[in-house]
Amino acid sequence: MRMRKKKHREERIENCKELLTGEFETFRSDFKNLFENKENEIHIEIGCGKGRFISELAEQNPEINYIAIEKNLDVLVLALEKVKAKGLKNVKFYAGDASFLNDIDENNKCGRIYINFCDPWKKTYQAKRRLTHERFLTVYKRILKSGGEVHFKTDNKALFEFSLNSFSDFGLRLKNISLDLHNSSFEGNVMTEYETLFSEAGNPIYRCEAVF
Repeated sequence: MRMRKKKHREERIENCKELLTGEFETFRSDFKNLFENKENEIHIEIGCGKGRFISELAEQNPEINYIAIEKNLDVLVLALEKVKAKGLKNVKFYAGDASFLNDIDENNKCGRIYINFCDPWKKTYQAKRRLTHERFLTVYKRILKSGGEVHFKTDNKALFEFSLNSFSDFGLRLKNISLDLHNSSFEGNVMTEYETLFSEAGNPIYRCEAVF
């Protein structure tokens, strides 16, 4: 279902403009320029949705700086307001899709990328659009430091199986693989809005970490 345009969306986004990354050229060579504490490691979430995950994660880890990417302005505004309400200084939002990562300078490194409940693109011919496809992994490799990780969660079994194979074929080491996250021994899971809905409906949550 398509989300309706949020009332006063542009005005609300403007009220949170200090949380936006601004022009790409200002940080393409160094993510750290976005933050007051430039010594913190950078982690990225691709597709932050309404911001529950990134706001809770940033609150729990003030020593990490986070960049949250979201192209849908009607959900981005909710994420911005969540982070602003908490007064967090270690989160910045990029209003757009993940394609901008292609143009990040190679010396601009981050430690971790989060991909939560992305579009599964179910048709076979759509495989290249999946965020765990080889063409995206090549981009992640450029911007992740050695030993950096992709943390991936989904409720879609077919996408998870595709992703495990994609990670493996790319030569990545896999760890903390779970076929039913909420009934596993994994500790420290931070929920997303979709994750709550899916798990309450009785759907298993699939999760893994891929090490570059």
